[in-house]
Amino acid sequence: MPKYIIEREIPGAGNLSAEQLKSISQTSCGVLSNMGPQIQWVNSFVTADKIYCVYIAPNEEMVREHASQGGFPANSVSRVLTNIDPTTAE
Repeated sequence: MPKYIIEREIPGAGNLSAEQLKSISQTSCGVLSNMGPQIQWVNSFVTADKIYCVYIAPNEEMVREHASQGGFPANSVSRVLTNIDPTTAE
């Protein structure tokens, strides 16, 4: 199943409270539950003004549909082609 990185421009994302992040997460999980098991949220990274999310989904359209249903921005959706880490250098 393809993996995607989603860039969400959310001004002040780094200042969101734990309760706000919980609410956002609950909304996302609710949408995912309604969409079915083909799309999965792996994790997200919160920076000052953006949230970068990793999803597994059959296609980009499903990732964008999740964003639309959840009311989240999806400023950029990029399919991950391969994964490297320090062991790649060995």
